[in-house]
Amino acid sequence: MFGQQVVSGLSAGCLYALAALGLVLIYRTMDIVNFAHGEMAMVSTFMAHTFLVRLGFSYILAACGAIIFAFLFGMAVERIFLRPIQGGPLISLMIMTLGLFMVMNGAAGWVWGFDPVSFPRAVSGRPIWIGDLIITRDSILVLAVTIAMALALYMVLRFTMAGIAIRATSQNSRAARLMGVPVPKVYALTWGISAVLGAVAGILIAPTTFLSPSMMAEVQIKAFTAAVLGGFSSLPGAVVGGLLLGVLENLVAGYISTELKSTFAFALIVAVLFIRPSGLLGTPPKRKV
Repeated sequence: MFGQQVVSGLSAGCLYALAALGLVLIYRTMDIVNFAHGEMAMVSTFMAHTFLVRLGFSYILAACGAIIFAFLFGMAVERIFLRPIQGGPLISLMIMTLGLFMVMNGAAGWVWGFDPVSFPRAVSGRPIWIGDLIITRDSILVLAVTIAMALALYMVLRFTMAGIAIRATSQNSRAARLMGVPVPKVYALTWGISAVLGAVAGILIAPTTFLSPSMMAEVQIKAFTAAVLGGFSSLPGAVVGGLLLGVLENLVAGYISTELKSTFAFALIVAVLFIRPSGLLGTPPKRKV
């Protein structure tokens, strides 16, 4: 039972890690928490459902279409709503994302309806047995996609000019601007990449739940928890935090009570902030006095 709980927890943890990566990427670049991250992922998932079910696209084409939409959608949100107030207090930017959360949730319900609908599975077939462990094909797909997305993000940030610009902006936006880095374009690119990570998480989550405007609410909370656990200043920490959270909450549900599964996320946030506020892999912030 322990091994099965760990395997199932890793599958859920991969989804939390993808969503947390998007949160941490924006936080490192702009020093704000995007409260609308989950709702942006939800809108992109509805677009994937529209391409797949209503327009008759294949699964791959629908997913690619939703990813392209998410990238453009993320850039548009930054350009239209965040950039005009960029020079204001950081709290104003965060309140804007909170307002976008409410607007997107209501708009999605108005366009697609508030009634839950099913989302087709990407893969089907009998589960795979490895000894006493049962591994579903969905779990294998989630793990493979998460590894591919994490590696792709690492390659972009490490070996491309756009990635260098993002890293320079995250370290010191003023110095990056003086060195010729187009910081506003970097912000837009960061939001686009973050939206893509959220969209992929949403598409992978939708088959296991019902597609609705509130589908990402719990995942958003778990993504915040994963980011806090791993460290909001660390991209590898987001992955570690997501995987660790998925395993721990599955063990709590399996050995203690399923009713404590969601409560455990909040308890973990409190514990981490009390013991190590910067997270497992995060670095304490440096302040000038």
